[in-house]
Amino acid sequence: MNPTYIGLSVFGFSSAGFLLGMWLQTTLPSHHLSAESRDTVKVGIGLIATMTALVLGLVTASAKSSFDDVDRAVKKTATDALTLDRTLARYGPETGEIRNSLRKAFAQRTEELWQPGHSRIENLDPASHLSRAEGISVAIRGLEPHDDTQRALQSRALDRVEGLLEARWLVSGLEGASFPMPFLAVLLCWLTIIFISFGLFAPRNALVVLVLLVCALSVGSAVFLVLELQAPFDGLIRVSDAPWRFVLTHLNK
Repeated sequence: MNPTYIGLSVFGFSSAGFLLGMWLQTTLPSHHLSAESRDTVKVGIGLIATMTALVLGLVTASAKSSFDDVDRAVKKTATDALTLDRTLARYGPETGEIRNSLRKAFAQRTEELWQPGHSRIENLDPASHLSRAEGISVAIRGLEPHDDTQRALQSRALDRVEGLLEARWLVSGLEGASFPMPFLAVLLCWLTIIFISFGLFAPRNALVVLVLLVCALSVGSAVFLVLELQAPFDGLIRVSDAPWRFVLTHLNK
């Protein structure tokens, strides 16, 4: 689902709605546009406008919450990876190969998520990253600690690996969320009806047309931004890769 196409569709249908309303203003009999009719239509449209505003507000809040969850998961993963590397370094030189594998896996995952022109996270192979992380976990379990300090460090390293796996599933699961198409269709229908009512009773002049076009553009932009938030590794609004880039410069050092 392309946010740009959806946003332009909302703008187009809203603009067509108020233009249709202005055309109906010239064709309907005068008694349909009386003060009583105007008041009744305004009450009905007010109800639809209230529902539309409520739904858009809830969806925006939900999309922002999902985006923030992914952002927190990215930062947590960066923290866990760096802590894991330092824990392994304290364990001893026998963890050198594990630390190197950790850096390679982290670098590959970074490029997968933030590479230029990245299509969508759904195109990634979720099993590949899982197998790499589990391979590191198996290697850590295979270590043979010689004293209580190494045993404590091994246990701490295993906890960090589990944290990396949990954050990985959170990132993959939340990124795939999107608007259901039936929901978008209903929302588009409501917005079109609202703009038809605007054009039906609006004065026919250039200023009114300009203002209604700006309103239609604003509504389309709002839907566009909501859809952008639901794709945190694509488009204009992205989760920052700075934490992961920082970690990469310090892993296995």
